[in-house]
Amino acid sequence: MPLITVSYASSRQSLSLKADIANAVSELTAKILHKDPRVTAIIVKSVDASDWFAGGQSLAEQKLASYWIDIHVTEGTNTKDEKAAYLAAMFKRMADIIGPLHPETYLHVDEVKGDAYGFGGLTQERRYIAGKLEVALQAA
Repeated sequence: MPLITVSYASSRQSLSLKADIANAVSELTAKILHKDPRVTAIIVKSVDASDWFAGGQSLAEQKLASYWIDIHVTEGTNTKDEKAAYLAAMFKRMADIIGPLHPETYLHVDEVKGDAYGFGGLTQERRYIAGKLEVALQAA
């Protein structure tokens, strides 16, 4: 149930670019971090390459693309290796979609405590407890 925000700058333009980004992010999040795409929310925002600066120059001047991906997941639900694999795979996939990437391109996996994060009016901790109770009642 992650909430993912993708901000990107690229000279590439197409009618499907934002959908292509959202689909790639959803796919890799499901495959590597094991997050259910049915409860994954993704916000995709375009930033003009002339407004994005890295290394003292705009991306437009450097003819490079970049992104900032911020994903919120429940603390402890992914290993260090999964997060590292996610970051590497996302860098490769996004380069294919938005173009050659500036090395100062970022992804942040923000692990949030289960009692402080949720959706649909329930925290992840409450969902966990409800699931345990359901299993216990079925076993009884």
